[in-house]
Amino acid sequence: MQPIQLQWIDYTILIAYVAFVIGIGWALSRYMKTSADFLTSARSIPTWVTGLAFISANLGALELVGMAASGAKYGIATCFFYWAGAIPAMVFLAVFMMPFYYGSKARSVPEYLKMRFDERVRALNSVAFAVMTIFASGISMNALAKLLTNLLPWQFSINLGMTHLGSYDIYLCICSGVVLLYVLKGGLTSAIYTEVLQFFMIVLGFAPVVWLGLKDVGGWGVIKDKLAGVAANPTALNLKDTAIHYDANAWSSAWKPLLGGSAANPMGVDIFAMGFGLCFVLGFGYWCTNFLVVQRAMAAKNMTAARNTPLIAAVPKMFFPILVILPGILAITLASLPGKNYHLPQPQIEQAKYTATIAALSQAAAKNETPADAAADLKTAAGVSFNKVKVEALLKAASLPEDQLKPRLQDAVELDYDNVILSLVKRYCPAGLLGLALTALLASFMSGMAGNVTAFNTVFTYDLYQAYFAKGKTDSHYFWVGKFITVVGILLSIGAAYFAARYNNCMDIIQLVFGFVNAPLFATFLLGMFWKRTTATGAFLGLAGGIAGSVVFHALTIAQGNAPGIKGGYLYVATTFPSEMAQNFWLAAIAFIACFTLTLVISLVTRRTKSDTDLKGLVYSLTPKIVDDHVPFYQKPAVVGIVLLLACAILNYIFW
Repeated sequence: MQPIQLQWIDYTILIAYVAFVIGIGWALSRYMKTSADFLTSARSIPTWVTGLAFISANLGALELVGMAASGAKYGIATCFFYWAGAIPAMVFLAVFMMPFYYGSKARSVPEYLKMRFDERVRALNSVAFAVMTIFASGISMNALAKLLTNLLPWQFSINLGMTHLGSYDIYLCICSGVVLLYVLKGGLTSAIYTEVLQFFMIVLGFAPVVWLGLKDVGGWGVIKDKLAGVAANPTALNLKDTAIHYDANAWSSAWKPLLGGSAANPMGVDIFAMGFGLCFVLGFGYWCTNFLVVQRAMAAKNMTAARNTPLIAAVPKMFFPILVILPGILAITLASLPGKNYHLPQPQIEQAKYTATIAALSQAAAKNETPADAAADLKTAAGVSFNKVKVEALLKAASLPEDQLKPRLQDAVELDYDNVILSLVKRYCPAGLLGLALTALLASFMSGMAGNVTAFNTVFTYDLYQAYFAKGKTDSHYFWVGKFITVVGILLSIGAAYFAARYNNCMDIIQLVFGFVNAPLFATFLLGMFWKRTTATGAFLGLAGGIAGSVVFHALTIAQGNAPGIKGGYLYVATTFPSEMAQNFWLAAIAFIACFTLTLVISLVTRRTKSDTDLKGLVYSLTPKIVDDHVPFYQKPAVVGIVLLLACAILNYIFW
């Protein structure tokens, strides 16, 4: 993708936003007097702020880049993340789980686990969560660095001894430095208020892109018609690297394609993997146990505000697919419309590598290699991945002149789904609006990193450092440790960004990370909160077994088109899934089942270490129910939750 030519007004908007968020951190720094101020906002944030921050904490690269990428790659089924995964889980969190989190006075999710079980469970979850937040933060920064590399005209090449730093490396460091500045000064409060600003920036920046895209293609009727043609031959747009055909509704319907099994939809999942793996395990596991989002509700000023936080967030969350998933579907439609001159984004083969790539193609053709082996050779030569179906055609055309082979080679390069949203911004946004949309992207990436880093520094400081390494120190000591570990978190996130760069859809990798951590943890919480017989030993061994089970599952499975290695199958390939997302859903399901079963069985044969009195306020059956008679009927969390679930059911029916 060619760099976008920004005008002075675009630069003004971008610079103004960066200066403003740094200013927020600087303005709030005078209120950061204690470790509680810096790490937990001292439970002082208004409801509307925590509600918007709750949803905005999830609006990083995962949403804007990952959901648009998944919308193009998998179609309307991506809405399952919202209408069957997020909304029911957010209602469950508000009605059932938030009273335990907030009422227990725990400063973090791991600290609640210590109160419910013991230090072993707390330590295991703290380490797992810390690793997860670093990877999630790195995913956001990888997406941002790729964006700026493709966006800005300034390209860098710096040699530091044996180390070469390119544009990606420089932009990664610059953006990390900006995030470090405002988080280091204003702590969690700075991150939360920046997330609220980000929410409005995203709406203002992307609503025009969606509106202009819909006008350009001719409306939803044209989209459905063209998606039917895409489903008939997805290989034509490089959407699949095997010759496969789907029913007409594969990209335009949510539930119907699932009824035909994993081979009948582009995501490669069946009803069980979607319903249990995503909607229940990953959905509830993320929204109910992930401290990154729960931390926003725990920062609310009272119990009522804490319970209302996820319900307030659920309202805009229900309609966010219009802003974040529809752009990916629009991109597929545009690519299939003749005369629109739009191509789905692909990594570009460097001119200097064409000679070696063409030579690799000629050698592969001479050896009569399979398309898979030839694609691997071409990847080594060109540094990008190739579509195996198109490689098969290339092998037959290997004798063509170089000037004819070059465009064919480029056309055979696999898609870079993460750049779908940027390609639409480039297409539809004039000067000024372009700056607004790019600032919205910048805001989401930086906020995603900041949210994860603030969650990381809280868990590390309170649940690891204070709990196991330096008990009884002064509050000032923990305050400065929190700041120091913020710097460490940023540095580790940069390392994680290089790992995330190996994936062409950041949504695929983030769901894999959640499967390792959140899926088994949700089983621990489900039993711990609703079954008083759950023991500390059962919880610890069950959680460890669930995490280990997910690792073993990943080591024995792989997604179609991937080579054994970092993406799975590194011990042995026992099963191949149609897509990386299908592999992630099954991994989450296995991790949950392993943890739930082990915890249940071990709890039955081990002794409880805490009495019913100890568990009051921590287990549902032993906790007095919250009386909210002073709240109007229509404002009660249970009533609002039912209304939200009904609205969700209607959306699922419309896009059945």
